[in-house]
Amino acid sequence: MGLGIVVVEVCDSNLLSSLELEQLEEEYPEIAVLRLDCLNLCGLCKLRPYAMVNGKRVFAKTVEECVQLIKQTIEEELRAFDNIDGLDDIDI
Repeated sequence: MGLGIVVVEVCDSNLLSSLELEQLEEEYPEIAVLRLDCLNLCGLCKLRPYAMVNGKRVFAKTVEECVQLIKQTIEEELRAFDNIDGLDDIDI
């Protein structure tokens, strides 16, 4: 498992739980995928595929769309982390 800079949480009851989301950890070594019994968003969980990415709700009408949005959000979070990391190089 990666460093877990980005945490992707998936509810066991959600449509996304049938996917091998751990494969995202191979694509993005900096992330950690966590499967949880419940994320307390049951209304959303029944209606849409969704996950939490660093505490942000990511959902879509289809599983495929949701996975694409999860990847986009992971990349945004990693870019934000890189920008914070890059501040060390600036002389003030």
